[in-house]
Amino acid sequence: MDVTAKPGGDCRAVGEILSRVGDKWTIQVVVALRAGPRRFNAIKRDVNGISQQMLTRTLKALERDGMVARTVRPSTPPQVEYDLTPLGHSLSATVHQLAEWAARHRAEIEGHRLRHDAAGP
Repeated sequence: MDVTAKPGGDCRAVGEILSRVGDKWTIQVVVALRAGPRRFNAIKRDVNGISQQMLTRTLKALERDGMVARTVRPSTPPQVEYDLTPLGHSLSATVHQLAEWAARHRAEIEGHRLRHDAAGP
């Protein structure tokens, strides 16, 4: 797909989606759900530093975008599980590749940062 075909139109739409999937909390939630369905508190434990409010917002946005499915189990109290949809799993594969790239190049990037910072402004 050529995102430059329509001036501004497609770029804005793609930019909005990239903003969602590139968000640090989205990425971490997708990684937490990669292995299978999880309950809210299990996701919260796996996503270091996320607040309950931010996790709720992130899950709702991912559900709205069709990347996460929310299932309510009939029990007292009701148990809610979150799982990646096929669309979410396709994002998960991309996120996994990006994480592998970051891990592979982390030392190199840190070296560049140190040299840049030592050189000054």
